[in-house]
Amino acid sequence: MNIHEYQAKQLLVRFGAPVAQGHPATSVEEARKAAEALPGPLWVVKSQIHAGGRGKGRFKELPETAKGGVRLARSVDEVVRHAQEMLGNTLVTAQTGPEGKQVNRLYIEDGADIARELYLSLLVNRETGRVAFVVSTEGGMDIEQVAEETPEAIHQFDIDPLTGVTDEDANAIADALQLNEQARVDMIQLARSLYEAFTAKDMSMLEINPLIVMDDDSTQVMNRGRLRVLDAKVSFDGNALFRHPDIREMRDLTEEDEKEIEASKHDLAYIALDGNIGCMVNGAGLAMATMDIIKLYGGEPANFLDVGGGASREKVTAAFKIITADPNVKGILVNIFGGIMRCDVIAEGVVAAVRDVGLKVPLVVRLEGTNVEKGKKILDESGLDITSADDLDDAAKKITDAVKKG
Repeated sequence: MNIHEYQAKQLLVRFGAPVAQGHPATSVEEARKAAEALPGPLWVVKSQIHAGGRGKGRFKELPETAKGGVRLARSVDEVVRHAQEMLGNTLVTAQTGPEGKQVNRLYIEDGADIARELYLSLLVNRETGRVAFVVSTEGGMDIEQVAEETPEAIHQFDIDPLTGVTDEDANAIADALQLNEQARVDMIQLARSLYEAFTAKDMSMLEINPLIVMDDDSTQVMNRGRLRVLDAKVSFDGNALFRHPDIREMRDLTEEDEKEIEASKHDLAYIALDGNIGCMVNGAGLAMATMDIIKLYGGEPANFLDVGGGASREKVTAAFKIITADPNVKGILVNIFGGIMRCDVIAEGVVAAVRDVGLKVPLVVRLEGTNVEKGKKILDESGLDITSADDLDDAAKKITDAVKKG
């Protein structure tokens, strides 16, 4: 689950992270009041959507000269003008795709004078099973670009869960970021705070880009050389949300795909993609293999959907309805290897769903495993236009051929 920047910062403040003052706003009037509540003389108006690259984004409805989902303002009136242009309009960034996302809320934040921009993130290193800090002196840039152009500028530090962030860990991170004096002191405390937040709230990713060193500005004497979290992006492990009702309350359904929302109601693992072949599979590994072989035959998967190992007929029916609700789907591949999941249950669910919503696109079903013959018999006797496949290779070839012809 993802949250907005302002929510991430509100959370990090609770763990002691240095964050500027700021207020969310869902209307122009709220934006004005937020700006008036901040000291100035510099404000930052930030579009709040679940996507990166906001600063370089553009609004579909605005002229090219009014681009940018993150803007500086030097007066309350300028804050209001930015809010008027942003709210209700569609922001397109490198991560939203060409369709973009509508901006429904803003974050009005106190500005900062920046001396240096750094990159810092925490994630789980799958190879070691430990939380890792990934840091770079090249903040403010896409980390993928840094990794490609200057990989030597990226440093990783795995943290021992038995000790947490030690003095040695924190100093190593500060060294990698070339920090000294007050910024080094701040980094040692910040590393511990972020690690505590990450583990306590079951985060899957915490990214601060940029983490800044404040400039030597005479109007901010107390902040000279100090660190500040200028942006924050946080994702949580969905399987652990039952432990965090406060985090669940932060969920913004307007930022999520309607089909993914519906899937979550039925405990289905569903991710919408850009292709035209809908997939219903049991098991994440098999689902990935199914998408790969569809692409091998020249097709494009429209989704990742794992119905799980013990899905009921009702769950399968719901999954099928979600797939057919996507207008981009021009064909459907059901690929089930029955272990715990029984093939006859899958077949019953598919038949029930087709009879309920109709079948307007080619449907190929490959069943193998527990009760496979019962499952095939249910499909054969249904009277529906369903194509059976002998194996995954055969299934992928049949569905891609059918979609190309259709």
